Amino acid sequence: MEMNGFDDNQLERLRSCRECPRACGANRFESGGYCKSPPVPKLASANLHHGEEPPISGLRGSGTIFFAGCNLSCIFCQNYPISQLRHGREITLEQLVEAMLKLQDRGAHNINFVTPSHATIALEAAIPLARDGGLRIPIVYNSSGYDSVGQLRRMKGLVDIYMPDIRYRRDDIAEKLSNAPDYPEINRAALIEMHDQVGELRFDSEGIAKKGLLVRHLVLPENRADTELALDFLKNEISPDTWVSLMAQYFPAYEAHDIPGMDRKLTADEWRRAVGFFERSGLNGWHQNL
Repeated sequence: MEMNGFDDNQLERLRSCRECPRACGANRFESGGYCKSPPVPKLASANLHHGEEPPISGLRGSGTIFFAGCNLSCIFCQNYPISQLRHGREITLEQLVEAMLKLQDRGAHNINFVTPSHATIALEAAIPLARDGGLRIPIVYNSSGYDSVGQLRRMKGLVDIYMPDIRYRRDDIAEKLSNAPDYPEINRAALIEMHDQVGELRFDSEGIAKKGLLVRHLVLPENRADTELALDFLKNEISPDTWVSLMAQYFPAYEAHDIPGMDRKLTADEWRRAVGFFERSGLNGWHQNL
């Protein structure tokens, strides 16, 4: 297994990985543990993405790097071939750095790491190497929001924009849908830490995000994401100036067709109700069209 680029502390942590909230203690050189990922998770894709939020994609696109694997097991995952089946190719740290620099050369507004919660040790090593090699655009940490405070603190100064989800407010729903009954507690602490590090979302003269927090919330059927409670938390415990992306794109992917209530798209009434919560919250941001 290629180990070039990791320091001794990172190698030790990889041999008994407790980075994410699972803290399973796996030897990542044996691809063990919950995420079943090697030290540098497999690369599913690295390309310009024009479908992110307006200040992330801009006109030239976001330089998205999709990692295979995940530390959640969402039964409705729309990217399940990547996250759950771990489709991708093995790469070294050097190849990860090369991918970042190539995306910058192609005009990307940022480097957008998608599903990075099981990749933070690799990012600790790769981001400084990329910056030494000429990387100058912002780093986006695009996660499920199931991140430990410890791993986030080790990312401080490396990440410019945090773009996490806020998925659930109830333990039983989080357990049933993502096998993570502690998601609400973990997510609360993670969002507070992210905001403490980078503050409100800030933009350049062209409206492109340069630094800050942008939170995504996927509305679920039967209000299983507790949209009103999620928005209240962001307003009252993070900041009333928080930027939010309210998403209507749920559909019953992966195993969701076997779960009553999750086996359909949102109804118009469910979406209107969620948009109403968002508009009354006074939070900044956007909502999709159903």
